[in-house]
Amino acid sequence: MRLSDLPKGAYAVVERVEDAHAEDLIAQRLRDLGFVAGERVRLVARGPVGADPLLIQIGSTRFALRRAEAARVTVREIA
Repeated sequence: MRLSDLPKGAYAVVERVEDAHAEDLIAQRLRDLGFVAGERVRLVARGPVGADPLLIQIGSTRFALRRAEAARVTVREIA
């Protein structure tokens, strides 16, 4: 499942960040921010217009990501 498809309030574990092309700077930045395999994340909220941006929480840190950026992160939903 893509992080962008995670239901609001749901928790998940990051499986991987997919590169859209060679030397994908956005994918590398996501990994630098902590979107790495095994990390627990939560979708806190969705924006009002087209559900963009998404508010994602990793630990005690929150990030606003565009849906296109969040779609690069593959996650597994957990209870």
